[in-house]
Amino acid sequence: MSERDVVLNELAQGLRPMAQGVEWFDGLGQDEQSEVLVFLRHHCIQARAVAEDGPESIRRAGLRPTHTPAVLITRGRIDQQLGKIAGLTPVDERRKAFRLLIAVLAIADGRRRERFCSGGCGHWWHALPAAGPGRPIGPDGIS
Repeated sequence: MSERDVVLNELAQGLRPMAQGVEWFDGLGQDEQSEVLVFLRHHCIQARAVAEDGPESIRRAGLRPTHTPAVLITRGRIDQQLGKIAGLTPVDERRKAFRLLIAVLAIADGRRRERFCSGGCGHWWHALPAAGPGRPIGPDGIS
């Protein structure tokens, strides 16, 4: 478990405000942003994201259906489309991709938690304490 994984899961679970996550993401270098998007894609796949998660993810991320990440998530196989979203390079598209992938993770992991973990589980990310608004994210992802 890395601190980055903790932050991403806190964001997906609503334990940290998205505005704080976007500010943290914007403060990363281009290579680090790419790594974060690839990690998010991986987490979404592990959480068993499905194509049907797309419309609700778009809504939760606050994107318009015409934004590039929103268009991508509604076209084709989800695993391939998540990879395309994670690979977006323009800065404004990366920010949208970040918000969308957090929303996909929130939906897919919420479903997994409901179906498979409601009686308890060993997933460390399902036992995260609330981060609280007073704990900013540091440059290395640590509060």
